Amino acid sequence: MSRTQTKGGTMELERLGGDSTDGQSPTLFLSDRDTYVVQGWRTDSLATIEIPHRLIRHLRPGTCLGALLHDTGHGTFLLTGDPVTDPGALAQMRLPGHESAVEVGIGVERRRDAAPVVR
Repeated sequence: MSRTQTKGGTMELERLGGDSTDGQSPTLFLSDRDTYVVQGWRTDSLATIEIPHRLIRHLRPGTCLGALLHDTGHGTFLLTGDPVTDPGALAQMRLPGHESAVEVGIGVERRRDAAPVVR
C-alpha cells in the first residue's frame, strides 16, 4: 500500500495556503497523517512537481518540507515526493489537468545561528 492511500479511510487535508482561493494553483496542505501534501505543476516525472518559491511561506512555523528542493533558477522549486493516489484527497484538491500532488514528510527547521540544544 502506498503512503498516500489510507487503510480504511480517506486522507483528510487541511488547506494551509496557496496562490489562489479556488484551489486551482499550487497549494500546500497538511494531512491527517502529519505530512505535507503539495499541489503543483506537473513535470516529466510522476513523483516530481514544480512549485513557486512563495508557496513555502505557508508552512507551519518551525517546520520545513521533509524533502530536498531543487531551485530552477526562475522563481520555482522542483519537489519530489510520493504521488498522491488517495481518491478522497484528489477529490478535495480538484486538480486541473496540468497539476499533480505529492506527499512529503514534515521536517524540523534548524537554523545555523540558533543556540545549541543542551540536554
